[in-house]
Amino acid sequence: MSRQPGWLPPQLSPSSSSSRLRGAAGFLARALPLCRAHTVEFYTGGLWDRLVAPPPAAVLRELRAAGPLALTRPLAEDDDDMFSNVFCENSKKLINVHLFALAAKYYSLSNLGVCTPLEDVLEALRGDNQGTTGIKTDEFMNNKKSHEVQVMSELVDNIANYCGIKQVIDIGSGKGYLSSFLSMQYNLKVYGIDSSNSNTNGAHERNRKLKKHWRAYQSRGRANLKSQRFEKANDRPVENEVKCNAVIEKPLNNDSSLQSQDQGTIQDLVPSCGFTEIATSETSKQTEVDLVARTQSDENKLSEEVLAILNVLPADAVEVFSSSQCNCGELCEEEKAQRKMASLKAKASKSSESNLYFPLTSCITAETELSDIITDLEDCMMVGLHTCGDLAANTLRIFTAKPEIKAVCSVGCCYHLLSEQFENQEECPEEVWGFPMCQYLKDEGWCCGRNARMSACLLPTESLFYRAVLQVIIEEIYGVTKSDRHVGKIFSKSSSFIDYVRKSLKKLELDDSKLPDSCIMDYYEKYKHRMNELEAFNMLKVVLAPCIELLILLDRLCYLKEQDNIAWSGLVKLFDPVKSPRCYAVIALKKQSCF
Repeated sequence: MSRQPGWLPPQLSPSSSSSRLRGAAGFLARALPLCRAHTVEFYTGGLWDRLVAPPPAAVLRELRAAGPLALTRPLAEDDDDMFSNVFCENSKKLINVHLFALAAKYYSLSNLGVCTPLEDVLEALRGDNQGTTGIKTDEFMNNKKSHEVQVMSELVDNIANYCGIKQVIDIGSGKGYLSSFLSMQYNLKVYGIDSSNSNTNGAHERNRKLKKHWRAYQSRGRANLKSQRFEKANDRPVENEVKCNAVIEKPLNNDSSLQSQDQGTIQDLVPSCGFTEIATSETSKQTEVDLVARTQSDENKLSEEVLAILNVLPADAVEVFSSSQCNCGELCEEEKAQRKMASLKAKASKSSESNLYFPLTSCITAETELSDIITDLEDCMMVGLHTCGDLAANTLRIFTAKPEIKAVCSVGCCYHLLSEQFENQEECPEEVWGFPMCQYLKDEGWCCGRNARMSACLLPTESLFYRAVLQVIIEEIYGVTKSDRHVGKIFSKSSSFIDYVRKSLKKLELDDSKLPDSCIMDYYEKYKHRMNELEAFNMLKVVLAPCIELLILLDRLCYLKEQDNIAWSGLVKLFDPVKSPRCYAVIALKKQSCF
């Protein structure tokens, strides 16, 4: 039974979301000339004097002095006007660098008050339930991916439990890191859909290898526990060892179920030390009771630790032990528990396929009919971990349109690959675009531009300098202003600027024989003194990058706020931005009447 959405944390109202979006859009509209300028064109086209009033050295000095700016107080919504003096009203130039940096800090996801804390969401979703413990993701993936999968899978599981669903659709699943973990750790039935067939094949192979590792994890569990017992036994005092052993023999001999067990196993389970001298029969009886309790406790601990993996692996990854694998006449409690658990898992797999993972290959668009891809589609939720470009927007559109999808949790990335409705000033009303999604930005005809969306993906200054001067050479020497060919990652493979230019010209299929080294160096020296100009512009774009991300994600949130069938929607910071820079999730749950 799913719980009522009223239990969820307070959410940003549609009016508050829209108000913050308008404020951010207003500031960015004035900063758009800076955002949209390509770094190389800015440098070679002499745009500094047209767009920025202070000299490059002053801008660099101001930005470096500002450092990580801290807002001295939370700004109210009517404080937006304080940023009106960042740009000159007449010339539109940037005139106040400090205020520019402060405004960029204010219009960021971490400061605008638009995010719901992850802890609040988890607490509301869990209620009185406790989290699940199991295998660690760092055994199967790198630190970044491990962090992302661990955090997001816990949230997805809690949302699924909240909504009373067991099916999850992972859009843009790649090699199945999130999908396989959701299936193994949380017993969810997951369909991972990716447009790349190689990714799907990779996901199949990876899932096969995970299952193959079952025996290794099982053996490791036994070895670790025995090692722990041995260490504990060595830590205990050894006085009166003979009398202790005499006491141990009594309860074991009186228990016929343990008589035929291997003596080494018994000694592992019951450390022969730690008892003082037994003075009376009453004390002896009490010691006997304590000993049996300790034995049972150790057995239980063994079952819990060794069998922990059973709770997170698919049933078909577990093999039931055959009787030939047991050397003792009767099964010990540990092996009984193992067989019982494995049997239950095997039976469960025959009656239900809830803990399966199915990698599929398909290209997802806003018009995609999931029932054409997934034949047993049922009430489910959609997830996406770093869905690229338009895929994040299409995930939200499918969620709002399909009644069987009860919740969504989407972390987008690759904003530079978004399609924009107003970027080329072409009216294609039948086309579905990645940006904008909400009605306000559509009515305003809002466009970021690819260069603005690339703000967070800038190259090092020296690399940009090489690229800028190369473009001047190509235009002035070869008369080429546009080419379908790309230089690519030549900078890291070049030993000098001359080497960089010659490798680039060959890649562009231009004859470098008519360009002597001295000519190349003349261009280098001509523009070298302006490198601080390039660095200053680069830093201005980096400062604006969080504002661009805010606008894109607020656009998606406001789109959800416009829908009548949404009970709760919010932006949640899922990941540590140091480990995973694209760390914000768009989360939404439908109204109870839609269940």
